[in-house]
Amino acid sequence: MSSVKFFSGSGSAELSEKISHFYGKPLGSISHQKFSDGEISASFNESVRGCDVFLIQSTSPPSDNIMELLLMIDAARRASAKYVTVVMPYFGYARQDRKDKPRVGVGAKLMANLLTAAGADRIMTCDLHAGQIQGFFDIPLDHLDASSIFVPYLRSLKLENVVFAAPDVGSTGRARRYAQHFNAEMVICDKHRKRANEIASMQVIGNVKDADVILVDDIVDTAGTICKAASILKEKGAKSVRAVITHPVLSGKAYENIENSVLEEMVVTDTIPLKKESEKIKVLTVSDLFAKAIRKIHDHESISSLFI
Repeated sequence: MSSVKFFSGSGSAELSEKISHFYGKPLGSISHQKFSDGEISASFNESVRGCDVFLIQSTSPPSDNIMELLLMIDAARRASAKYVTVVMPYFGYARQDRKDKPRVGVGAKLMANLLTAAGADRIMTCDLHAGQIQGFFDIPLDHLDASSIFVPYLRSLKLENVVFAAPDVGSTGRARRYAQHFNAEMVICDKHRKRANEIASMQVIGNVKDADVILVDDIVDTAGTICKAASILKEKGAKSVRAVITHPVLSGKAYENIENSVLEEMVVTDTIPLKKESEKIKVLTVSDLFAKAIRKIHDHESISSLFI
C-alpha cells in the first residue's frame, strides 16, 4: 500500500497539525510564497511520487486560500502523486449553490469544477451548506457530519427540557435530525431578508416556554440571524438559548453581536480558526474525526461508523 503524506495550506496550519497528530504522522514540508503583487506560489519540499497525498485547507477567507489549494493540487499532480485527496473542513462558496435570482453565478458548482480540473481525485469535507452540492462533483466526496462531535457535548450539559431550533427555514433539516436523536421538540425561526446579511423580520413557529433551546446551523457569518433568533426565543419564554454551529466564519461585527447577545454560549468547531477569543464561544475540534476518516479511506474501509 502506498505511503500517506499530509500537507497543510497556510489557512489551516493549526488544524492540520492536530489532524496529523491524531493520525500519528507528521506534516510534510511545503513552501507557500507570495510575490509582491499578491501572486501565490506553492511547492513541495519533499518527494510525493507514488504517495497518497492529503492536502488540508479550509477556504475562508476564500479567495487566496482557494487559489493556494488549487496550486497545491496541481503541484502534487505534476510531482507524480499517486492519489490526491483534498481535505476541506470548510467548503467556501457553498452558499452560492443555486440561481436564486436572474443572472447570478453558481459559485459552489464553479468550485467543484476548479478542484476537479486542478487534479483532485477525492474531496473530504464537513457539513456542506446544502447536501446536494455533493452532486456537483464527478469525483468521490466524503461528507462528514459534525453531529458526532456536538452530540456528546450536548449530552454532557444534562439540560432538562431541550428544544432544538432552526434559525431559518434552510436549517430545518439539521435541527430536525438533532431533535429526532434527542427525542425532543423542534421550532423554526422564520426570517425575511431585505438583502444579504440584513434581516427585515423574524417570527417563531412553535412553543419554547421554559425550554432550554439549542439553535442548530452550519455557518455563522455576521451572527445577525443567530443573535436575533436567540433574542426572540428569549422573548417567547425560553429558559436558556445556546447555539451549535459548525463553521465560524465570523465576519464584520460578529464577535460584537455574540458578546452582546442573550446566548448562553455558541459552540463551534475549528474548521475555521477564530480571529480572536470570546467567553461566549466554545471550540470543539474536528481533527480526530478527520484523522479517523482519512485512515479509513486509505485502508479502503467504510466511514459510516463515524456518523451518529
